[in-house]
Amino acid sequence: MRHDEVEQDSPLGWWHHSHPTFAGITGFFAGMLFVTAVPGAFIGVLRLLFSYETASNLFPLVLIALAVPITMLVKRKTRRFAQFMFVGMLVTALATLGVASLVLYFMVDA
Repeated sequence: MRHDEVEQDSPLGWWHHSHPTFAGITGFFAGMLFVTAVPGAFIGVLRLLFSYETASNLFPLVLIALAVPITMLVKRKTRRFAQFMFVGMLVTALATLGVASLVLYFMVDA
């Protein structure tokens, strides 16, 4: 079966052939989501199940979630996705810390 026959069978068939752009874009945005949503959801669930004090003490366990992207770095098939995921995580963390530090600076300076 030729490549153009696969595309005619499925309109999104070309995405399933390890398109390099797909892995990069989805990995980057998955990293952004990972940095913002996973800690927020984790503390939300902890706060529903436990008191504020206990939830605060258990929050560092969210670092266990980093096992997922690290494991993806090991496997060859998911390595490219995981590399872009780490880039998305790093850029999001740096942007968040940069904006937070500027806001804090202007609030204290004013």
